[in-house]
Amino acid sequence: MRSDVMKHYGLTRDLPRSGYFETEQLREVFDDIKVAIHGGKLLALVGLVGCGKTTTLHRLIETMKDEKTILVSQSLAVDKHRVNLGTLMTALFYDLVTEKDFKIPTQPEKRERKLVEVIAKRRKSIVLFVDEAHDLHHKTLVGLKRLIELEQNSGGILSVVLVGHPKLRNDLRRPALEEIGARTALFWLEGIKGQERAYISWLLAQCTQPESPEILTDEAIERLATGLSTPLQIEQYLTLAFEAAYQVGQKPVTIEIIDSVLAADLDAMEATLTRYGYNA
Repeated sequence: MRSDVMKHYGLTRDLPRSGYFETEQLREVFDDIKVAIHGGKLLALVGLVGCGKTTTLHRLIETMKDEKTILVSQSLAVDKHRVNLGTLMTALFYDLVTEKDFKIPTQPEKRERKLVEVIAKRRKSIVLFVDEAHDLHHKTLVGLKRLIELEQNSGGILSVVLVGHPKLRNDLRRPALEEIGARTALFWLEGIKGQERAYISWLLAQCTQPESPEILTDEAIERLATGLSTPLQIEQYLTLAFEAAYQVGQKPVTIEIIDSVLAADLDAMEATLTRYGYNA
């Protein structure tokens, strides 16, 4: 958002940097995932585009690092289409090896044996997080399942948390991926479903000074809450509304301004497909 718009409405920070909005469902997912990780298995955290998966992932990683009961590894590779089992094993080596000048074996048999040895030395449950996992090839998913089993047979505990769009859940339910899907614990992230208005109020409180003048009418808030369903959508259209209202000198932002910026095809087929991880 432009700095002059933020100053005009008394916003102290940009909307996407407002913090973490925790719901009861999120707390339950947190607890369930932590319990499942101690069992050593493949997990999938799935939710619509913009529902807060990546934010939740970062929060989960920070929490586990603070608690220090589970060792955390994360794949940072950006191009998920090119990510294979070797890439993910490299991430585990980077995050778990404590020796200086350690060289990852290039020969597959030596690499797997060395990873088993490294995990056994740590004597804790280990979890590997993979974001945007809906883009992983099915052969990589099969390899992860076998890697988890290898660690179990060697006395180690390794879990892998795949984070992605609903397409990931649907792919795992395909008969062709039954070998993996039947062994995967699925967690659905609802985001702010049912709490859209509470989220908007919280968002504005995070971004303005206490007891600031009203910058959004109740009718405008209600229109946003009933027309939008994810934090990403709310942040996007709130930004557009503030900028549009600033152009005409409107303060507080009214429902007419909201209606003028909401996309007419917001819930059209193509947009809906995209939120589920597909293209037209």
